[in-house]
Amino acid sequence: MGEIDFDDLMGEQDYTGQQAYNQSKLANVMFTYELARRLKGTGVTANALHPGMTNTSFSAEDPSRAMAPVVFLARPFMKSPEKGAETVVYLASSSMVEGVTGKYYANRKAKKSNVSSYDDEVTARLWRVSANLVGAGDVVN
Repeated sequence: MGEIDFDDLMGEQDYTGQQAYNQSKLANVMFTYELARRLKGTGVTANALHPGMTNTSFSAEDPSRAMAPVVFLARPFMKSPEKGAETVVYLASSSMVEGVTGKYYANRKAKKSNVSSYDDEVTARLWRVSANLVGAGDVVN
């Protein structure tokens, strides 16, 4: 649901918790796709995943508290932490995905991610900007 706002990547001009969360999740997927491209042919794989709505303490300290009623009502329908971890464990250990890279998974199945996450130009730009933000630009660009 997010979009990458390179003009305000750090949310310094216009910040909401939900917008920051959505952008960060999209950035995680895009970063993973770029990593997979950069590792192509090395035998190292990189995949993104969505664990699903999992019953953890997530959003318990949300300063806006706007999401508190939604989370409270949704909590009975959320996955247990063990169920939420199933896709992680599957990708880390299953021979069924050995050698598979640059994919997005949910419920142990490859799925389509946000359409903008497939823009190679934007993912490469995000990689460069991220590397520069952490002082590794000269190493990973």
